[in-house]
Amino acid sequence: MQTSLTDKEALVCGSTQGIGLAIAKELAHLGANCTLLARNEESLKKAVASLDTSEGQHHSYLVADFSDPAQVRIVIAAHTAQHKVHILVNNTGGPPAGPITEADPMSFVRYFEQHIVCNQILVQHCLPAMKADEYGRI
Repeated sequence: MQTSLTDKEALVCGSTQGIGLAIAKELAHLGANCTLLARNEESLKKAVASLDTSEGQHHSYLVADFSDPAQVRIVIAAHTAQHKVHILVNNTGGPPAGPITEADPMSFVRYFEQHIVCNQILVQHCLPAMKADEYGRI
């Protein structure tokens, strides 16, 4: 069974490589319009260009660094003021791999902001734009 996501708008974070890019490619393959969100504009341009457009999808990108929650808030607020988001993929990288015994305790604070605080900001801006019957459903 193949699900069609035609006319659905997806926002995929951390989408210039790895899991985020793979998810964006699959969503585009299923017909979704994808907006990619990451910090590196050149990488975003390349990633957007790699997405399927065979069903007339329109893809775009937003630039924001998850190490700056205020910047994420500004970027997502501007986006959701103009666009509906049906699918939100909260994906961010880090912390670096390695034994927890060697990790800098302050890095946990930084990554908490990136993974929890920024993701909460995204949910707060995307969720109100979704219809009640679309919560959790594709």
